[in-house]
Amino acid sequence: MYEILKTVNSPEDVKKLSSAQLETLAEDIRAALFNRLTKIGGHCGPNFGIVETTIAMHYVFDSPKDKFVFDVSHQSYPHKMLTGRRNGYINDDCFKEDSGYTNPEESEHDLFNIGHTSTSISLATGLAKARDLKGQKHNVIALIGDGSLSGGEALEALNFAGSELKSNLIIIVNDNQQSIAEVHGGLYYNLTKLRQSNGKAADNFFKSLGLDYIYEENGNDIQAMIKALQKVKDINHPVVLHINTQKGKGFELAEKNREAWHWCMPFDKDTGEWKITFPAESYTGLTTEYIMNKAKTDKDFVVITPAMPMTAGLSADLREKLGAQYVDTGITEEHAVAMASGIAKAEGKPLIVTNATFMQRTYDQVSQDVCINNNPVTILLNYASCVGLTDVTHLGIFAVSMFSNIPNLVVLAPTCKEEYLNMLDWSVEQKEHPVVIVMPGNAVTSRKADSDFSQINTFKVEKTGEKVAILALGDFYQKGEELAMQIEKNLGFKPTLINPRFASGLDEKLLNDLKVNHQLVITLEDGILEGGFGYKVAAFYAPSAMKVKNYGLNKEFYDRYNPDELLRKLGITSEQITEDIRKLI
Repeated sequence: MYEILKTVNSPEDVKKLSSAQLETLAEDIRAALFNRLTKIGGHCGPNFGIVETTIAMHYVFDSPKDKFVFDVSHQSYPHKMLTGRRNGYINDDCFKEDSGYTNPEESEHDLFNIGHTSTSISLATGLAKARDLKGQKHNVIALIGDGSLSGGEALEALNFAGSELKSNLIIIVNDNQQSIAEVHGGLYYNLTKLRQSNGKAADNFFKSLGLDYIYEENGNDIQAMIKALQKVKDINHPVVLHINTQKGKGFELAEKNREAWHWCMPFDKDTGEWKITFPAESYTGLTTEYIMNKAKTDKDFVVITPAMPMTAGLSADLREKLGAQYVDTGITEEHAVAMASGIAKAEGKPLIVTNATFMQRTYDQVSQDVCINNNPVTILLNYASCVGLTDVTHLGIFAVSMFSNIPNLVVLAPTCKEEYLNMLDWSVEQKEHPVVIVMPGNAVTSRKADSDFSQINTFKVEKTGEKVAILALGDFYQKGEELAMQIEKNLGFKPTLINPRFASGLDEKLLNDLKVNHQLVITLEDGILEGGFGYKVAAFYAPSAMKVKNYGLNKEFYDRYNPDELLRKLGITSEQITEDIRKLI
């Protein structure tokens, strides 16, 4: 197995292969993809679909002298195999050596650590500009696809490249007619026209921006791609090479269901069944149910997602049922937020749903378009936790500190099923505030919860005690419960347990009241400490005798970590905190 792949230690080895050997190499790469993906999961469809193009790129160009930039870089597994990292795919013991994205720490053939979309062309224009300033001569190639062209940064970069850059830049548009879900936006109508006309349609978006343009129908044909890339190699101006490919090529299940197989958990190759089972109840599932029921009873309600419907469990059939009450803006988080502000201004009830990591791009729109205008938009953030997504490019641990410091914005951190659903419904219905809700990252728990949150920054005392007050925010509330029991058992007194609920402000009356019979306040939060909830509490108590100890994550780019191990390393276990308390009081 891997007869040819095992002979490839660098791109130079690819250039020595015959046509027949290149075809065998493609088979080896797909076998290696199956080996890794069936055992640890990862991005499936994007990598299967780009095998031939990647082989051709390394056959024609001279990496690392020629510079490759992979958009999102979730389609870089074949590239990694051809640049000395095949063991991360064919040797199970080496899986952890390779991240799921390009990574300069792994190889000189990777220029950027990238996991967000629509960035490749901008980054490539920067590489080209620096090359020109230095008087150097090499190719700069940006590979973009999977719906990424709809992103504002990609469009800004195309606009710049077409008019301002007068030197070599090769933009490979990998057109597989798919984003994560279906593609959205007028640009993709134009790509369809170009495909149907073999690149000859009079309406050509790229040419309208001043870019040269070439179309290649057979993006999954190695020899066709070699010829196409040879045409553009060493070109002296920006050019778009528009290629037609099959997402999931060579894996029948991924070819037939491109959305489901964009990314996968470990799976059985023959049946396609995932090897990991999930709890019967999840916060994503609760979100799906809420959205579908709300849409049935309230025609002013609309759910908006920037190309992430499944983060709310909205499968294709459910999206169809929602009809006009569902909007996928494409990979355009900024537009989604501004559009929602417009809907709210016109007395609609918008709910934006996506992963926390992707909302980082919308800070300006949230601040300017929503919060200055105080429009009642609800933003629901999934994976805003230290568990779930642990790749450095997809961390959600910055969400609370990022959004909780914007004026007028209410950030809610629910602690259980009932509180989560009640916060959702309250937020969608109220007209006074823009609201961010941080979806819990732990298992679903159930207990009684309030339904009205109009008294902003009012914390809830769940258990009254003495000496130590535990403020346990959001999905760290359960850790607060565990800590309270540990204190009572090992330190002999009952602490006060508080559910803050609001991550964006303080209940100053309650905090003042705690001074009467408490010596120490403990804060627990599922996010970075700096700029977060606990630091607000510590700043409040700074002029007083109250001691405060904050527990959360450091301001750090963690990568591919084990959440339990990380929390223990940071001292965030009941046993460790109890020992800290023993010393402090």
